[in-house]
Amino acid sequence: MNVKVRSSRIKGNIYAPMSKSYTHRAIAIASLGEISTIKYHLLSGDTMATIQACEALGSTIEDRENALSIMGVGGRPRTPDDVIYVANSGTSLRFMTAIASLIDGSAVLTGDASLRERPNEPLLKAINDLGAKAFSTKGDGKAPIVVQGKLKGGETIVDGSISSQFISGLLMACPFAEHETVIKVDGELVSRPYVEITLEILEKAGAHIQTDFKEFSIPCDQAFDLRSYVVPGDFSSASYMLAAAAMTNSKVKVRNLFPSKQGDVAIIPILEKMGANISWDRTNGIVTVDGADLEGIEIDTREIPDLVPTIAVLGAVADGTTTICNAKHLRYKETDRLHAMTSELKKMNAKIEERIDGMTIKGNRLHGAELHGYGDHRIVMALTIAGLVADGETVIDNAECIEVSYPDFFDDLCGMGASLEVK
Repeated sequence: MNVKVRSSRIKGNIYAPMSKSYTHRAIAIASLGEISTIKYHLLSGDTMATIQACEALGSTIEDRENALSIMGVGGRPRTPDDVIYVANSGTSLRFMTAIASLIDGSAVLTGDASLRERPNEPLLKAINDLGAKAFSTKGDGKAPIVVQGKLKGGETIVDGSISSQFISGLLMACPFAEHETVIKVDGELVSRPYVEITLEILEKAGAHIQTDFKEFSIPCDQAFDLRSYVVPGDFSSASYMLAAAAMTNSKVKVRNLFPSKQGDVAIIPILEKMGANISWDRTNGIVTVDGADLEGIEIDTREIPDLVPTIAVLGAVADGTTTICNAKHLRYKETDRLHAMTSELKKMNAKIEERIDGMTIKGNRLHGAELHGYGDHRIVMALTIAGLVADGETVIDNAECIEVSYPDFFDDLCGMGASLEVK
């Protein structure tokens, strides 16, 4: 499926979709408990993968009008009847690999071609260190992955430079290990806010974990009771609309954005620093952007990797130079996002240079072009908003992949006046 985008302004009010990150974690944690209700969840390709994987491990999950009713496994997931297929969801793969280490038997987990290229070695090593068995069928740390329980506990060291999802998955599983677990982080922990989200929901479920984010101490024989949980709005998804308003000198209000642990709330100070007129009514959850001339900035993205495609587009149209650093872990996402954004924005006449850990971008007039979406939802959405300010027509392939996180993205943009066509 392709999307055709033409230069246009947007305006109006929109509700941010519910958080994908919170939805994943709430479903997984509730499924390890007893009876839970998850309200205002996001239903997307990725979160459906988590739901189906939890069901394969023994949970019963029903979708009931803006809420998921979950009958969990009480910390004792069952051996699945079949291979667990998680499509393109790296979050689902990492979380379910850790949780599968609690079963008495064995589980096989895999996904689509893109997912089967993503690294998991630090997680597999940790599971083996903690008394279960986990290995890649290809011997390279990538899916398909085989997990054999049961997790005993103990001590392990996890490389923190690739993905925070390894830590998050272990934090969900280790409270049910036979003995206390200590997880030490080797190096800097990238994307720390996502671990903070995991800890926030675990605390709500009654879990006890002590940490300074260099070391996590997890007592055994715990139980989860996430009786009821409300999923907040998603700043990652909202970032595209906020950036589009700033770039097109438009006024947009995005609702359902309340304070939370999400690192991508950083889009607000980033846009402010770049010169946009932006305000946040925290009480009512409304972020208002009134576009203005943008200036380039230097930004450390170690903790906000999902914002990098958005920031790259902002930098491509801002005056001066934008420097994105500490983003090497983006090379391990659905695609190598540093290379993908550099390659495609260059086709649009952007002055952009790729570095090992980031990008340097000088603002320039963008031109429409035929672009590749790499089957990556964040690449497609970022390039779509670039098309709103480019001369001529921009065509992006693989547009269907937005279903992963923001199924209504194109509809919402059209509703605010964007000139685009999907077919």
